[in-house]
Amino acid sequence: MAREQGKRASILPGAAVLAVVTAYVIAILGADKQNTILILFGAGAAVVVLAGLFGLLKPIGRSFAAHETAFNWLAILAMLLIAGVFREEHFVLLLLVTLMLYAVAALGLTIQFGYAGVVNFAGASFFGIGAYTSAVLTVHTALPHLAIIFLGGVTAALAGAILLPPILRTSGHYAAVVTIAFALLFRSFIEVNDVLGGPQGLHLPGMQVFGWSFNDNITVGRWDISFYMSYFLLSLALLIFAFGLVQRLERSWIGLNFDALRLDETAASCFGIGVARWKAVAFLLGNMLIGFAGAVSGMVAGFVAPSNYTFADSLILVSILLLGGIGNAWGAIVATAFVVIVPEKLQTIQEYRFLLYAVMVILVLLFQPEGLLPRPVRRYFQS
Repeated sequence: MAREQGKRASILPGAAVLAVVTAYVIAILGADKQNTILILFGAGAAVVVLAGLFGLLKPIGRSFAAHETAFNWLAILAMLLIAGVFREEHFVLLLLVTLMLYAVAALGLTIQFGYAGVVNFAGASFFGIGAYTSAVLTVHTALPHLAIIFLGGVTAALAGAILLPPILRTSGHYAAVVTIAFALLFRSFIEVNDVLGGPQGLHLPGMQVFGWSFNDNITVGRWDISFYMSYFLLSLALLIFAFGLVQRLERSWIGLNFDALRLDETAASCFGIGVARWKAVAFLLGNMLIGFAGAVSGMVAGFVAPSNYTFADSLILVSILLLGGIGNAWGAIVATAFVVIVPEKLQTIQEYRFLLYAVMVILVLLFQPEGLLPRPVRRYFQS
């Protein structure tokens, strides 16, 4: 019955909300004055709170659930529209690229935390492994850059394999300590390693694909388009791939095994589920996605350094999952947008952004323990 009601839900409420959100994001990104930005953020928060109080969020949620595929395509079109509006703005396009790459990393952690219950407090370290892999291979080899991005993810997964023995022998807080120790060791290793540039880091050239240089501005007729548009399209493609993979995993028999593992390892083992095997799959696959994002990030920035991949950055990735809703792919993307855009637009709080993250996490844990977008009842596609 609930499924039939979901099918009857109109697409109009969700489409209207998506259009309003797209216009709102354009207004936020285009605003320069701090007072205007504060008013826009305040107005957005007030609208969401009022919509929740008057019960307007439920029909919108039903609309999104009933027409999920259509809204996925509309969300892609909305991103392209936003990029088109700011086609000449280097800063805005770079901000959008950063948002999407962090979202890919958050989706990798979603596989680990949200689906399989495998803790990982070293997300930024695996992000850095992907970035350093792209830097070393770009400078010292003639491999195609798309292959280097792939190898960045593979290298992050292989580095994660080193942690598998202690992680499989521990659980809960003890497994978390293992990943924290790895994060601290990784930072120390790249700081003292002169081959990797030491504390000064490494420079790497811009990306090239089939002879096209991503660091060259684009001219289409009268339009001068920022060179970041090339990185935007690449990052969007990577995000689409990661999002599709995460959704298919959740709704497959692999996702069923992950859920059983997360809910009760002992019961899962009694029913014949290989606990060690599925923990390894979740951990390695999640780290591979994080490594992909890190490899692209290194090429976008053109520079990698130990200070970019600290334990504090790992905590930011974890806070994204808590804010968005652990196990909800859309929640991870929405929370990433909030965490990336708000500090960049509110320059007055740059020095207090970690305090802002801490306050947000505490408020969410107190009043919305399941996150801003709690994970819905899982869907299972038997095919």
